Amino acid sequence: MTEPVVEGVAAGVVRKRIPWVVGVSGASGTPYAAAVLRGLLDAGEAVDLVVSRASRLTLLDETGVAYRDSHWREDLATWLARGADGKPGTFTGLDLSDVRHWGAGDLAAGPSSGSYAVKGMLIVPASTAGVAGVALGLSKDLLQRAASVTLKERRKLVVAVRETPLNGQTLKHLVTLDEAGAVVLPASPAFYAGATHIQDLVDFVAGRVLDAAGVPHSLYRRWEGELGGGSRNP
Repeated sequence: MTEPVVEGVAAGVVRKRIPWVVGVSGASGTPYAAAVLRGLLDAGEAVDLVVSRASRLTLLDETGVAYRDSHWREDLATWLARGADGKPGTFTGLDLSDVRHWGAGDLAAGPSSGSYAVKGMLIVPASTAGVAGVALGLSKDLLQRAASVTLKERRKLVVAVRETPLNGQTLKHLVTLDEAGAVVLPASPAFYAGATHIQDLVDFVAGRVLDAAGVPHSLYRRWEGELGGGSRNP
């Protein structure tokens, strides 16, 4: 098993790398995942990334980006540079040096063990199949296994489910996750923050995910108790 990276922060002082695990499932909504990843990196957080096999098809369909294990860093850079409207080069200057990629089928990966130190896990977006797998403890791939480990270790797990309508079985699975300590966070954009672009709606959801994780950000305008705030300039 790969040991966590140890980084020097001062003369004679080192700290252990403790990342957030980000799992991307096959649900529609890959721009949400990109916004969360950019938010984590902007906050100086380390990231362990798990991109499921199904999500790679969704990513290709929604953005035209092919995410490959053998070229993951280049593909990730291309993906994160795109805006929610698909325009390339919207975001620049991203530092991916503290991102680690784990193959979706690698059940010997670091996040598959509770002894591997992480801050928690964010599943963005979360498909209903992924929700069911985590709720039932199936661990059929690394994403589900890492989520199960997160729950058993009593770490923060945020599940940004992206589906509508929701059937009874999925609702039961979401209740199971809530009772197990996860934060169930539907990918539901709000409009009171003054959205004028699709990116604003995506960033609102991403910001709520980061709020649930306790990661600081400035992705959306917060409610201040005054009506009409959404019509004012930031």
